[in-house]
Amino acid sequence: MENRTLIIVPAYNEEQALPATLAELTRIFPPRNILVVNDGSADGTGAAAKKAGVRVVNLPVNMGIGVAMQTGYKFAVRHGYSAAVQCDGDGQHPADQIPQLLAGLARGNNLAVGSRFIDADGKGFKSLFVRRQAIRYFSHLIALLTGQRVRDVTSGFRAADRKTMDIFAADYPFDYPEPEALVLLARHGCRIAEVPVVMRERQGGVSSIGLFAGVYYVVKVSIGLFVQRLRK
Repeated sequence: MENRTLIIVPAYNEEQALPATLAELTRIFPPRNILVVNDGSADGTGAAAKKAGVRVVNLPVNMGIGVAMQTGYKFAVRHGYSAAVQCDGDGQHPADQIPQLLAGLARGNNLAVGSRFIDADGKGFKSLFVRRQAIRYFSHLIALLTGQRVRDVTSGFRAADRKTMDIFAADYPFDYPEPEALVLLARHGCRIAEVPVVMRERQGGVSSIGLFAGVYYVVKVSIGLFVQRLRK
């Protein structure tokens, strides 16, 4: 499946971390199977991607992660890929964990979510306490709305099969899309599985979610999940 897999790397002002991320990816996947969606970066992100020899789509202005990822899924569908993997450009997602995500698809799932919170020892990744509580809240809310339990609902490290790619190419949430995308897939009867993976701290740049933005995030995503569930 790996030769028919597109690695989608959404990137906004990731000039610092992107070269190492792409170097790691190209040791496993051919450059033609890697697509960087440069989301209107103000730095040298686009140039760094071009130098690495991978495919690049440059969005004219910063549109947000939702538009960047939908662009990637549209590209994957148009070019006939059978699977797509979201791998962030900030270095958090190790390339050697991608085969585990693809194995999750091979078991008959439509989406495999790389989880920081489950591993063989039942321990997992330790994030900030407030962030863990927010993720736990969303996990319970999504389980209530869909009947499917996903622990790491905000993980952006995920693999999608062709059915999921078709859905996301036509309709993908904006702003903070990862939790809403799970509800969207559940509405379409898709099977979602979690796969234990190892993740790192970001290797460059800064997070776009601060304290105030975090409160806004919880409120906005909560409303978005209910709206997504009620849509026909």
